[in-house]
Amino acid sequence: MGPAPVPGRAPVTLPSPNFGERRGGLRPELIVIHYTAMRSCAEARARLCDPVAEVSAHWLIAEDGRAEQLVDEAARAWHAGAGAWRGQGDVNSRSIGIELANTGDAPFPEPQMAALEVLLRAIMVRWGIGPEGVIAHSDMAPDRKADPGPRFDWRRLALQGLAVWPEAGPQLPPDPQVFAALAQAFGYPEVPPSQLLQAFRLRFRPRHDGPLDGADMAMVAALAAHYGDDGDQWRAC
Repeated sequence: MGPAPVPGRAPVTLPSPNFGERRGGLRPELIVIHYTAMRSCAEARARLCDPVAEVSAHWLIAEDGRAEQLVDEAARAWHAGAGAWRGQGDVNSRSIGIELANTGDAPFPEPQMAALEVLLRAIMVRWGIGPEGVIAHSDMAPDRKADPGPRFDWRRLALQGLAVWPEAGPQLPPDPQVFAALAQAFGYPEVPPSQLLQAFRLRFRPRHDGPLDGADMAMVAALAAHYGDDGDQWRAC
């Protein structure tokens, strides 16, 4: 798969040696978004292409919107690590990884977001991935990852059909066990309740703190109803 066009900039291909074959005949059904958590895009690129580091991603997008393809999309890049989504592990074999050059505590610049949107559209068309397949690194590994973090604008992507956002109904009584079941129906792995709530809020309520509340319940119920493995079970919520 060749580089996707980015407005005003030609994509750059800088191959990383850190990849392998997708296992078990799997093909991409997820797109995992990360931030690099490094001081510069150049540092991130060097690490993602360093055979000693044994990490990589299919794409790296700089702050100025330059998109660099580091691993062919048909190959298995080493970006996701341990974790799961919708009950399935080996996320590397089932996904395409996009790294955004960002320290983790800074806004994502407009050129970078615009380039990401163009790239997402192209990847989703190439591989037949729906908006529910675009997830955060923190979604599939909530016990150890926080990227792309609270400053990433998921709702902006959802408004363009590039991710999902819950159309929540009335608030529901807080119930940690029901919350966990609904979150897992949507896709989250089984982790301790505090980590699950933190990951959920990183994505859908990044400015909210405190214990589980009715708004969390309404949002997760909407997600499970529309995108869960057994949505009919949750439509009465």
